[in-house]
Amino acid sequence: MTTACPTLEARLQAAWAVLHQVPDPEVPAVSLCDLGIVRDVLASDEGLEIVLTPTYSGCPATEVIESDVLAAIEAAGLGPARVTLRRAPAWTTDWISEAGKRKLSEYGIAPPGPVAADGAVPIRFFGRDLSTPSANHPACPRCGSKQTERLSAFGATACKALYRCLACREPFEHFKPI
Repeated sequence: MTTACPTLEARLQAAWAVLHQVPDPEVPAVSLCDLGIVRDVLASDEGLEIVLTPTYSGCPATEVIESDVLAAIEAAGLGPARVTLRRAPAWTTDWISEAGKRKLSEYGIAPPGPVAADGAVPIRFFGRDLSTPSANHPACPRCGSKQTERLSAFGATACKALYRCLACREPFEHFKPI
């Protein structure tokens, strides 16, 4: 008995379903789709093209992400496939889905807020005042307190900053809005 080849539309739907299961190598609680890294999936008679936009051009996980995507598509029997990197427009944290932001918070990483409408992130210089929480500081993903302080502009990766909650005293990372 011969199995009919799936239609291009069915392959696209199956590919998206598979890609929603591929975890980010640096934050495995969220998928590449949750983060908005998977920009498009195109199907033709020659195979699938998965369009990815890395979080930033020097992201060290880009090769791992490409490999994981191709392996997942192959394991699902949807190959052949190839990856195309699209760096313009540049990735922004606004592309993280609401489900992705919720998963980041559940994982212990404060999700980013929205980026300014013009894309600019203002630079502010101010002294450390622990008496009132800053509107710019993220809420603690563990206890919800806005009484937080930034310890370092960089966390485990360049796209995260290190904060500490002044209420529960727990450190946490914050995914920077870019």
